[in-house]
Order: sequence, then C-alpha cells, then structure tokens
Amino acid sequence: MKADGEVIRLLYIDDDRGLSRLVEKELGRHGYVVTCAPDGDAGLDVLVARPTDFDAIALDHYMPGREGLDVLPDIVALTDPPPVVYVTGAQEGRIAVAALRAGAADYVIKDVSEDFTALLRNAIEDAIHRRRLQREHDEAQEQVRLARDRAEAMLREVNHRVGNSLQLVSSFMSLQMRHLADDGARSALRESQARIEAVAHVHRRLYTSGDMSSVEMDEYLRGLIDELSKSLGPDAGSPKLALEVEPLRVSTDQAVSLGVVVTELVTNAVKYAYAPGQGGEIRVILRTGPDGRALLTVEDDGPGMGDGTPKGTGLGGKIISAMASGLRSAVEFDQAHKGVRARLAFDL
Repeated sequence: MKADGEVIRLLYIDDDRGLSRLVEKELGRHGYVVTCAPDGDAGLDVLVARPTDFDAIALDHYMPGREGLDVLPDIVALTDPPPVVYVTGAQEGRIAVAALRAGAADYVIKDVSEDFTALLRNAIEDAIHRRRLQREHDEAQEQVRLARDRAEAMLREVNHRVGNSLQLVSSFMSLQMRHLADDGARSALRESQARIEAVAHVHRRLYTSGDMSSVEMDEYLRGLIDELSKSLGPDAGSPKLALEVEPLRVSTDQAVSLGVVVTELVTNAVKYAYAPGQGGEIRVILRTGPDGRALLTVEDDGPGMGDGTPKGTGLGGKIISAMASGLRSAVEFDQAHKGVRARLAFDL
C-alpha cells in the first residue's frame, strides 16, 4: 500500500534494543525512517515533543515500568495521534483484544524472524491507509455539513425576506382600507389581508425555527389565532377565538394549507355565526384522531348553515376546497352539530 518514494516515519517503542535495531534496519530498506524509544514514557515524551513528526507508532506490550496497555491510553488521548500498531511477544488473545479496545489500530505478534518485520510493515501501512480514508471521510462529511448549513442559512434568509414582503403587502392593504368608504370593499380587503397573514406567519415561523422543512402547528396556530383575533374581531362584542391543539409537526406545505383553511373558516364564523355584538365562541381544534390521521375542527354555536346555501361570494369555499385538495382531503360539515362544525382529516 506504500507508494513508490513515500517515506513513512515510525516511532518504535520497545525495550528490546536488539529487536529495535532489527526493525530500524529492515524497515529502513523499505523507505521507513525509524525513531526508537526504550520504554513507554520515553516514547510518549518524544511524541509530545514532536507531535507531527510521525506517521505511525509501534508499541511493545512488556516493558519495564509501564506496560504498553498503560501507555496506550495516554497516546490515544493526544490531539490527533498517529495510528498505533500494538506489538506483543505473548500469544494471549486477551492482550490483543485489550489493545484494540484501548484504541490500537492493529496488533502484531513479535519474534526475531523476517516474518515479524514484514507483518509489522503490512500492519503499519494498512493502519496509515485506513487513517487516511477516515480523514478523507471526515473532511467530506464536514464539507457536506458546511454546505447544508449554508443552504439552511440561505433558506432562512429567504423565509425572512418573503415574510417581510408579505407583511409589506398587508400594510399596503391596511393603508388602502383607510381610504375606502365602501364597507363591502373594506371587508374584502380585510379577508384578503387575513389570508396573506396566514401565509406570512408560516414564513416567520420558519425564519425563527431550527428546522426549515416542518412547522410546529401548536406554536403556529397560537400565533395565527392571535393575529386573527386582532384583525377580524377587535371589538368587545366580537366572538372569542379559542384554540385547543396537540403538539404536532407538519410539513411546510401542509402548514400553509392548514393556515389558510383555518383563516377562511374562522373568517366565515366571525361574519355569520353570531349577530353583531352578540359575542360567542369560535373553537379551533387540532388533534390526532383514532385512525392516526390529524383532525382539524373549526366550530361555533351559532344558528348553523340553515338551508345549506353558502353565504357570501363563494370565494372562501373555493379557497378551502383548493387548500384541502393539496392535503389530499376535503372539508366535511357535521350536520348534527347545533352550529357549524367543519372538519378536515389529513395524513401527517
């Protein structure tokens, strides 16, 4: 695995001086530069003093003072240490297993034959190769992470700009309403403004969220209901909007569709459920149904739909149908309920 002309710098830690000279001589013939240390502490001192001077370490097990298994954790604890090949003259498998668990890249049974130096060289080169592959993998993963972070930052900025732009459009509509004398026109603009706010609220939620792909519906609906309370029913005699919602996370597209549906149903209830100044309550409920699907309910305690003939221009109904279709569902009305109860079941 060693490339032609490549120099491998090895720190060989062993108290057997004769074997150390053999390793230095034999590996030197294959392009190695071998630095020998007589015991674990001496080898650790060399490594600490010259942390970038070695490509690999060969560490003996039995040594005076501290054994290799005592020194190995200190080597592994260093910042970006070279891979360690554990060397032992014992045939006991438990020593090799302990070394591998402690962080050694490989192990070799040592003797004075040429097979030992050949096996040692193969183990060292394999350990270096695996370390290079791991570093390349880590670098690639880091590049992927950086690219993802950049993309998320850009998407967050897009949501911020879209939310601001929609807010600006809503402000323009507020200015326009102040210059209109026709109540019908003012009402139409106010309803359009509520639809825009429903979409803008999703983008504002995404801008402040750590997840760009989904929306926490409990937080989103609380903010949306608060906006609707201020824009559609600011008077003391206006209906009260009540929210009951479970913590559910949905996709961004689902959140937009649900926000528009809630806005349309609440707007209709504010307009038709109760007489002016009568008060009353409009409830928005979102929970998981027994079948595992999510169930959105908007209901009031008004007189109901009467003969079932839609009131108004019908634009709201068309918008609701379009949004529900995007959720692969449809809004159904509970005829047994005293007032109006609209339900929309959808898959999470």
